[in-house]
Amino acid sequence: MHLLFTSSMQNLAAFKALLELPKRIVITTHVKPDADALGSSLGLAGYLLKQGHQVCVITPTDYPKFLNWMEGNDDVLIFEGNEEKSKYLVENADLIFCLDFSSLNRIGELGKMVAESDAEKVLIDHHLNPETFAKYVLWSTEAAATAELVYDLIDMLGDSDKLTKGMAEALYAGLLTDTGNFKHPSTTPHVHNIVASLMELGADVSKVSHKIYDSNSLDRMRLLGFALNERLEIIEGTNVAYFYLTLEDKKRFKYQTGDSEGLVNYGLAIEGINVSAIFIEDPDKVKISFRSFGDIPVNELSRKYFNGGGHKNAAGGATDDSLEDTIKLFRELVTKQTKELNYEV
Repeated sequence: MHLLFTSSMQNLAAFKALLELPKRIVITTHVKPDADALGSSLGLAGYLLKQGHQVCVITPTDYPKFLNWMEGNDDVLIFEGNEEKSKYLVENADLIFCLDFSSLNRIGELGKMVAESDAEKVLIDHHLNPETFAKYVLWSTEAAATAELVYDLIDMLGDSDKLTKGMAEALYAGLLTDTGNFKHPSTTPHVHNIVASLMELGADVSKVSHKIYDSNSLDRMRLLGFALNERLEIIEGTNVAYFYLTLEDKKRFKYQTGDSEGLVNYGLAIEGINVSAIFIEDPDKVKISFRSFGDIPVNELSRKYFNGGGHKNAAGGATDDSLEDTIKLFRELVTKQTKELNYEV
């Protein structure tokens, strides 16, 4: 395995040599891509296209409409509904970039195809415990976003000045969202230096923020109001809040992919709340997101009890149990003041 860090220039040189001749390249990212997953993918795709490669971004599923403004969005291939074309592209790729996920099960059915492909694999990610399926790896849990690592890679290759306005805005979207509007502890001086560079390249940061946060449908706004008024609970005697959405709630407000994005963060906006969760009922499972402040490791909670994982302060999971049983388990864990939550009452 080759690590693409500045301290390993020999491996970086080998990777750079790999890109000197035109390649057939596939870029993929995790199920239900967020702004970092899609932004890092499209930012990298734009750069590689400019270098003369054939590039296709394949996402396992659809993604929120408020991300469809990114340059290159119209050429994204969604695996669901395009399985045969996706299989052909993966099987015939020379190089496959895997962005913003650490294990192949995070890309659904695409995972097996990628694993079986003869293409060289490149992993660029900032999540814990990466699988060893890629030959080239740029990985750091200290990175605020995968977009940060993509920028770093392009900079290592000596090409950061070749990024266009559209590429810069896609990467900025990843940094903006994965740092929680630059509020998370992962927001380092390096992140701000990258943002400055992206702005110098033409990124309209005001436009990006508006597209992501101020492009809501009326149904989504009504869902937000309903959730805050009817589906927000605080577990008595704790600093833990949670939301839940039922199948009926989603039907009532014409739920679309991304409509619950960011809702879990409202729990942390309440004075004294250090842990927030949201439970979303699907026909076959319950999806869960966790957020926390400080040293509270919600990724450990998610990994141990809810088949998930993620970052210390931002994690996700899922369960086959009913919504009622899932919430009941969560409340029991909180009430028992489990070591995983480590909150202060």
